[in-house]
Amino acid sequence: MKKLLYVGALALGVLATGCGAGTDADTSEASPVSAGEETSPGMMSPSEMMTPMPIETGPAKLSVMPSGIGKIVVGTNQHTAYLFEKDKNGKSSCTGACAEAWPPVLSEGKPEAGEGVKANLLGTLKRADGKMQVTYNKHPLYYFAKDEKPGDTKGQKLKEFGAEWYAVNPDGKKVG
Repeated sequence: MKKLLYVGALALGVLATGCGAGTDADTSEASPVSAGEETSPGMMSPSEMMTPMPIETGPAKLSVMPSGIGKIVVGTNQHTAYLFEKDKNGKSSCTGACAEAWPPVLSEGKPEAGEGVKANLLGTLKRADGKMQVTYNKHPLYYFAKDEKPGDTKGQKLKEFGAEWYAVNPDGKKVG
């Protein structure tokens, strides 16, 4: 019981410290905040927060769903799967900062074809970090970090990291 009280008191102390108004020695400028948004120093404003990307803990399962741009291939949590036009010969060209903005669709084990997905078009490639990335019709697949809800296609036709990004249709071709 003493440990639990100690941990609770420690947590309250940390929270209280983080909520302070600063000291007279604090001369750093606050970052601009949009009207109506309140943030503490070092905290992200609500507009800066993004939905965490899916993390595969087993075989990835892809399926097809309707969207405003047509039928699209989606992965975990119905997040849109994209192809990157810079990728050639079934190899990924997206690493580092690119892979942070466009996380690869990963699979632990052979990916599974859900409703509308053609199993014969599914495959994988081994990334430089040793993880297995899902491919569809030989295109490495990615999510877009700014897609927030199922079926979002905010990455459609964006040109980033040297080429354009497109959602993938059930035939394994770019949408649009």
